[in-house]
Amino acid sequence: MGRLLIEVQGLTKYYDERAAIVDVTFSVPRGQVLGFLGPNGAGKSTTMRILTGYLAASGGRASIAGHDVFQQSLEVRRRVGYLPELTPLYNEMRVDGYLALMCRLRGVPRGRRRDRIDSAIESCGLTERRRDIIGRLSKGLRQRVGLAQAVVHDPDVLILDEPTSGLDPGQTRETRDLIAQLGRQHTVILSSHILPEVSATCERVVIINQGRLVADDTPSNLGRRLSADRAQQVEVTVTGGRSEVEKAVATVKGLDSVQVTSLDGGAEQLVLVTGKREDLQKALAKALVSADLGIRELHSRTLSLEDIYLELTTEEVAAGG
Repeated sequence: MGRLLIEVQGLTKYYDERAAIVDVTFSVPRGQVLGFLGPNGAGKSTTMRILTGYLAASGGRASIAGHDVFQQSLEVRRRVGYLPELTPLYNEMRVDGYLALMCRLRGVPRGRRRDRIDSAIESCGLTERRRDIIGRLSKGLRQRVGLAQAVVHDPDVLILDEPTSGLDPGQTRETRDLIAQLGRQHTVILSSHILPEVSATCERVVIINQGRLVADDTPSNLGRRLSADRAQQVEVTVTGGRSEVEKAVATVKGLDSVQVTSLDGGAEQLVLVTGKREDLQKALAKALVSADLGIRELHSRTLSLEDIYLELTTEEVAAGG
């Protein structure tokens, strides 16, 4: 991973007496896709608007590509492509005419404009729509136009605020795939409260809640850290009679709880919990094989991004309330 492209230190924003964000600190290296997570009202949009020069901060520092967001705002804006939650489009314009206007507003040299428009249209899947009037496009296609305006000047950084908000499942999937493709060419901050979207596209997540940063790591590392203080959970699917399964499991020592569910086809699914032994999978497999029971599946339960998100934000809300 390359040098740091985005650096945020102690960023704070107050609206009168109300704190929107407090002491937010993180950095993003070149080429990374960062998921910026939090409940509605947590401070995601405020942070993004500050980074793009739309809002002034009450305190802290931020820079993009080595340029201070507050002291060198125009230099920063040249290097940022921004898609706000409510995409601002001129619905009466044609797609290519709108992108030409965006090129002029962003200072793209005249000789490069045609190439940049063609590139943005192609990368955002709008080749067959370039002469269409924006207001006649579906919401999913208008979102693609919004992404095209964000990349038309070839920025170093893309800041995307709830890019799939209001889209149907098919449009959401298409937009998510498009963002993943754009992430190969740009450093991306993707704000969302839709966790599958983040899991599918982001290699690292920052979680903000009530204006404060509560986590910053890869989803897998966060899962391991949060799991370290938890009881171990193992899930196993076994073929055999329920009574034989329960007898075999009863020989495994140190279990805190066992939940058994009968499945179709004569299989039993078990969820076992222990805080006392680290070799639960090995001991369980040995007991089941010794009882001549067939093991279809055996694995430890790991925390999903949704589990992590809910645990961090719910705990923070409870602590704050």
